[in-house]
Amino acid sequence: MPQEPFPMSRRRVVLAGAGAAAALFGPSLGTVPAAARPRAAAGEAAPLQPYASYWFPDSLPSGTPGDGVTWRSLLAWTPQADRDLAFNTATVPLARRFTPVPANTTAREGQARISALAAFDHTAGNPSQGSATADRYTPTHWAYLDELVFWGGSSGEGLILAPNAPVVDAAHRNGVPVLGTVFLPPVAYGGQLRWTRDLVQKDAAGRFPLAAKLVEVAHAYGFDGWFINAETDGGDAALAADMQAFLRALRTAGTGRGLRITWYDAMDADGRVGWQGALNSRNQAFFQDAHGPVADSMFVDFRWSAQQLAASGRLAEQLGRSRYALWAGVDVESAGWDTATDWDAIIPAGRDHVVSYGFYRPDWTLNHLPDGRTPEQFHAADDRFWSGAGLDPARPGGTDSGWRAPATAVADRSTLDALPFGTSFNTGHGLRWYEGGAAVSDAPWHHLGLQDRLPARRWVVRTDGERPDVALDFQDAWRGGSSLRVRGDLVAPATVELYGTRLPVGGATTVDLVYRADADSGPVTVEVAVALREPSAPGEPAPFAYLPAGTVVPGDGWRRTSVPLGTLAPGTLHALGVRLTGRSGTPVGWRLGLLAVRDGAAAIPAAPTGAVVTDAATAGGATALRLSWRRAPGPVRHYELSRQLPGGGVRFIGGTCGTAFHLPGLRRAGTEPAAVLRIRAVGELFTASEPAVIRHSW
Repeated sequence: MPQEPFPMSRRRVVLAGAGAAAALFGPSLGTVPAAARPRAAAGEAAPLQPYASYWFPDSLPSGTPGDGVTWRSLLAWTPQADRDLAFNTATVPLARRFTPVPANTTAREGQARISALAAFDHTAGNPSQGSATADRYTPTHWAYLDELVFWGGSSGEGLILAPNAPVVDAAHRNGVPVLGTVFLPPVAYGGQLRWTRDLVQKDAAGRFPLAAKLVEVAHAYGFDGWFINAETDGGDAALAADMQAFLRALRTAGTGRGLRITWYDAMDADGRVGWQGALNSRNQAFFQDAHGPVADSMFVDFRWSAQQLAASGRLAEQLGRSRYALWAGVDVESAGWDTATDWDAIIPAGRDHVVSYGFYRPDWTLNHLPDGRTPEQFHAADDRFWSGAGLDPARPGGTDSGWRAPATAVADRSTLDALPFGTSFNTGHGLRWYEGGAAVSDAPWHHLGLQDRLPARRWVVRTDGERPDVALDFQDAWRGGSSLRVRGDLVAPATVELYGTRLPVGGATTVDLVYRADADSGPVTVEVAVALREPSAPGEPAPFAYLPAGTVVPGDGWRRTSVPLGTLAPGTLHALGVRLTGRSGTPVGWRLGLLAVRDGAAAIPAAPTGAVVTDAATAGGATALRLSWRRAPGPVRHYELSRQLPGGGVRFIGGTCGTAFHLPGLRRAGTEPAAVLRIRAVGELFTASEPAVIRHSW
């Protein structure tokens, strides 16, 4: 059925959680200025805090920016003068992906894909390197995404928003490109046509300087392209022609650097805002012209109907393009999995998909929860959104009424094709930080760049008995902020299928596990489940072999076990999981804190060098520091920072994939002469280098 927008008078503005972007409902994809930003707490030394970057194209608004907002011109930006560049630069390369045999018979490979427009914070005041809270949108279902748009922009803050590095690093680790946003807002929400003209201005040689700047920003910051949303009405055909030529110039300049463009269906061929809900003659030139592709994909406005999408797909193919380069907008911001959608218009059951689909604001999975929400509550909601109410992609029926979860339609992808591979099931946020099963910081935290590669299929469990509950849990962990928890009455063995892989297996290949039993658990016998062949067909179980990995009882604490795969070599590991067996009549509570696959001993990274304090500021008895160092040679997953305490202990203070770090709120401990800070390089298997040490004298 058609997706009719609510009348504008009935729409409402929602702030997406504490400090998240305000979004305008209605036909526009716009955001409106947030209320005044909270000031930095006393002693934070706010001038040193780096934030995600945002700009106006060239000219700035009249008046004075709001509290916490800085107005900047992108035309005037240079990387050399960008004092926050090192904090905003993503360093994880975009991983290649493959598609395992789907977990069910309804998910299709090579057809519909998913784009998601997600808001992570306000346009202004979005910290570059995470924050001291676990209450942030923390996506983990990367396996179903084809691109992520870092959503934001407002007429009172800035119109061009670059994604922050932690989001890009986490997405890239899972093979997902990330796009920044160029938002030209509706006039009703502060949009000015001069900003559209600024964006498409030409220099004396007829070139588009802002196209070059957008390419330069994406390359310098390490992300993958731009979502272009031109919704300021009042233009004409000449402006539309300039916008089309600008897109062509942007594509030409970015192609050599692998950048992509997604165009939002708003401006039409007359330069007016006329949302089509389709690819048609009114907007075709922004997608494809006589010279070839102009944008890599188009986000089709929410007004689509089944007939319009079908016609759009046919037109795309007539142009020599894939119909799946069209994202049919699905607005989930207000209702999440209760959103009324004509799914058969996009991903019909029993026949080929029509187009791809684009989620607007899947961060609903966090924002709809009440104050006081926990990470466990967020991930339970997020798992349901992506996997369905049954929480098992291998059994996609579930109990959802009208919701067609992505796992039921889109084949998941994986990046696990090389050794070593390690995961501590760290989601990128937590209530504390653990190392070796002990909390080394009791402070809540959030940093997506520290997120591990997590199981794609939440949660495929095969058993002849009652199905146990499987979840990411934040009450205890081996490393990072979370662990994998399995709870239930195991009257029969249960196999939890965790990863689809293409990992080489040789004579020295070993699987490592660190696990323990909860205090209320009975004994648990653990086996590693490994499959050296793909399932015979979609929906079929992996042909696992089971290798003993020990039995654990409460009180044993965390146990580390290594299981050699040499008897199975040579070959390719296609699936990896665990099989658990309990004692009849006794409930099981079991945690997996580490899962790794390696050839030989785990390498220890070299230490970073050149660690220095580059800036410091003190206010209210607290000191903020900016630190930098030189990248350690060889493979490094990320860097972790800790503080050596006067009594000999060590406290975790943060981490980053880059080589610069902002440390707020540092206070003197007792009478120590200097704060001793340690920076360690961490490898894929979580081995750590010797620390580089910085001493900051008081």
